[in-house]
Amino acid sequence: MQIPEGLLYNHEHEWIQRKDGSVVRIGVSDYAQDQLGDVVYVELPVDGSTVAKDDLLVEIESTKSVGEVYAPFAGTVVAVNQAVADSPELVNTSPYDDGWLVEIDVAGGFSEAGLLDATAYKDLTE
Repeated sequence: MQIPEGLLYNHEHEWIQRKDGSVVRIGVSDYAQDQLGDVVYVELPVDGSTVAKDDLLVEIESTKSVGEVYAPFAGTVVAVNQAVADSPELVNTSPYDDGWLVEIDVAGGFSEAGLLDATAYKDLTE
């Protein structure tokens, strides 16, 4: 299982990458995609939409189940990965690169409170 250094993780098996300023990129971890199975559909939010912390952000349908990604921060969706909507299997084959889901401009600034580094996330998933 891949757990790249330099990303932050939460207990819901999402990864968070800090981009420029208060923008973060969000995806699901290798662990999460493995638990989901073969991803067949991804429903992304509308670019420009506003989300509150813990709002439903993305729905991921697989051959096994439906997974839900909730917003780890309040903010505005500033980018969605259309490639994932067109080719949902990217979530399985490249969860940290081509399979990212959304970027959010975090309202009120970015905080690492409650997030895990790679070592702590590895401990969580073992």
